[in-house]
Amino acid sequence: MKKVQVIVIATLLTVPLFGQIGGTHTYDFLNLINSARVASFGGDVIAINDNDYNLTYHNPALLNPNMNQELALNYVNYFTDVNYGYASYASNISNYGTFSGGIHYINYGKFIAADEKGIITGEFKAAEYAINLIYSRAVDSSFRVGVNVKPIISTLEKYTSYGIAADFGVVYNKPRSLFTAALVIKNVGTQLKAYTDQRESLPFNIQLGISQKLRHAPFLFTVTFDHLETWDLTYDKPQNEDVVLDPAASEESQSTIDKIADQFMRHVILGIEFNPINNFYVRAGYNYRRRQEMLIESKTSTIGFSWGFGVKISKFHINYGRATYHLAGASDHFSISTNLNSFKKNL
Repeated sequence: MKKVQVIVIATLLTVPLFGQIGGTHTYDFLNLINSARVASFGGDVIAINDNDYNLTYHNPALLNPNMNQELALNYVNYFTDVNYGYASYASNISNYGTFSGGIHYINYGKFIAADEKGIITGEFKAAEYAINLIYSRAVDSSFRVGVNVKPIISTLEKYTSYGIAADFGVVYNKPRSLFTAALVIKNVGTQLKAYTDQRESLPFNIQLGISQKLRHAPFLFTVTFDHLETWDLTYDKPQNEDVVLDPAASEESQSTIDKIADQFMRHVILGIEFNPINNFYVRAGYNYRRRQEMLIESKTSTIGFSWGFGVKISKFHINYGRATYHLAGASDHFSISTNLNSFKKNL
């Protein structure tokens, strides 16, 4: 009988992103960041209302009629030969709203299969897929709502699981103030068919986000509050488990205010975008929780920080983002999008 290690490996792949939250649910690949722009902002953005089609993956309410005929392709070169991506297309139907269809996939690569005695018997693969069916509609001039229904299939060696999840989003936009706020409830759903006899929960998440663009300066600021359903996201690193601490000394070393501030900041993701010239953007982000969970005290480096840039060339928007998770490496994100209507106008 084959030993399947991929389930554990697939779970651990997402732990750097979500610490205490990650690795405790199935289908954690749903939380992976596709968009290069979002990756450069620190890992999540749900409240930028500037017709960036890739943002609809993170908040379905951001889908709007201006994205009609929009096509987006995303690819991420992840760790240890793992790669994933997202491809989608949008269409607006008069009197009904705007629709989008896409596919999100992750390929974990090839694994060596062995029996109980360690004798190699061959190889096997592992991959997961989610179809994204997004719909949005304006409530009035300021509010828009959206939903993303996601059928899921996961194949890990001979084990297969099916599931269904949904994201619900609402966005408030105030163009005169260049301000946007949004609320998203992610991954509401269940396993329809589990890998074994026991069903697992999905990576539920509640997010709140705001963005503010300056009127007389080329800057955009974003703040995303992540995992609002759980206050304490503190993660005790495994390497500290064998260290014996004096409880009294520990309490003295961290005041109540410091502890509350630390717990609060673990929910916060900060991002900034600089637009020095037309059609060119420079971005940076900071994820406090990622840094606290993954840094090594002797060499903190740039863990938790991210950066990237975007450029529009002819009819194409091209973006690159790089996020540092650990000293072991960083992820490279590539995105390209275009509007097919722009090609028809030149015919």
